[in-house]
Amino acid sequence: MDTVHDTFRHQGLVRPREGRILGGVCAGLGRRFGIDPWTARLLFVLILLVIPGSQILIYPILWILLPPEIEPVNPTATPSSSIPPAPAA
Repeated sequence: MDTVHDTFRHQGLVRPREGRILGGVCAGLGRRFGIDPWTARLLFVLILLVIPGSQILIYPILWILLPPEIEPVNPTATPSSSIPPAPAA
């Protein structure tokens, strides 16, 4: 499964951390093809209405196959630097 996730990640097909409604599948597809997530959702629903019953199979399969977006790592930040200083008394 890692090779499928790596291939999709390399092609830019990931489920973003922000802008998700359910699993982030349509938001990821929209981001990959350069369209608004709501437009991607509408197109996804319209295409799935043409093929009855396919939404039961296609969305969960894409949810499993599309890897989640990896959070960027900031090598200069340390865990203690993210804690705000205590207010002065």
